[in-house]
Amino acid sequence: MCAGAFSLSSKALLSYDLNIVRPAGAASNSIAYPLGTTDRERQRLVRQAELLHDITLDTFRAAGLGPGMRVLDIGSGAGDVAMLAANLVGTGGSVLGIDRDANNVAFAQSRAADAGRSNVTFRQAEIDSFTGKNLFDAVVGRYILLYVPDRAAVLRQLAGTLTRGGILAFIEPDFSTPVRSFPEAPLFQQAGGWIYAVVEASGMHRDSAMGLGKVFLDAGLPFPQLLCRTWIGGGPGHPVYEYAAETVRSILPSAEHYGIVTPEQAQIDTLAQRMEQEAVSRGSVLMGCPVIGAWAKLR
Repeated sequence: MCAGAFSLSSKALLSYDLNIVRPAGAASNSIAYPLGTTDRERQRLVRQAELLHDITLDTFRAAGLGPGMRVLDIGSGAGDVAMLAANLVGTGGSVLGIDRDANNVAFAQSRAADAGRSNVTFRQAEIDSFTGKNLFDAVVGRYILLYVPDRAAVLRQLAGTLTRGGILAFIEPDFSTPVRSFPEAPLFQQAGGWIYAVVEASGMHRDSAMGLGKVFLDAGLPFPQLLCRTWIGGGPGHPVYEYAAETVRSILPSAEHYGIVTPEQAQIDTLAQRMEQEAVSRGSVLMGCPVIGAWAKLR
């Protein structure tokens, strides 16, 4: 696994013919989680955390998370972000992770207990209605604002849970920039196309990363500081093959619902193996979508 800073020119962008069919009567005021809630999806989130560990750690350190702080992690999922934050705040600090899914909460709590993390707890709660008894020093989240319909309103609400000078720090994917491969690896590109098509069809924010500056300003916050990373790699045994295939597996019910791809077309049980064989045989370098970390302090 390799991650590093990079830049992209507009000539490098690829486009997908998404041919989206939105379901009749789809709600416009909510964004459902299109990857489902299964034990296998939670294991996929653990794999994702490994790919995103470095940018998450760098963002939190740059934002100023440190010993003794009280941190709120929104949309805590499998618990990896909360446990990373718990390492930074130490035994003198504490982290509360909230998630709407009770199964995610139980899974994350079990992982924290197994790891001996006494300074992190998890609670079932909705982000847009959460209120805590005590104020936090920081609110953090990863890959969560892309599912929030009114991001500025939620950031304003979350800012109200912070102490003076409190920190907001988020890590979000840039789905306006497709994945890339060179020499082209068609199966990898196709898998990326399916994922991006579900992003489009489900109403998730394609500008979840690049839109962070305006979202912070619309919430009445300072313009955030930013950093950008991506994973890049290839060759035998790279974790991206399994991660990409498991992401496709998780979105398959949504993808089939939206008319994007069927399980038979995806051949999901062999997708990771086929992607690896193709990329290795071509000597392809694979690159994921950009990931942006953004943070600001309350004035």
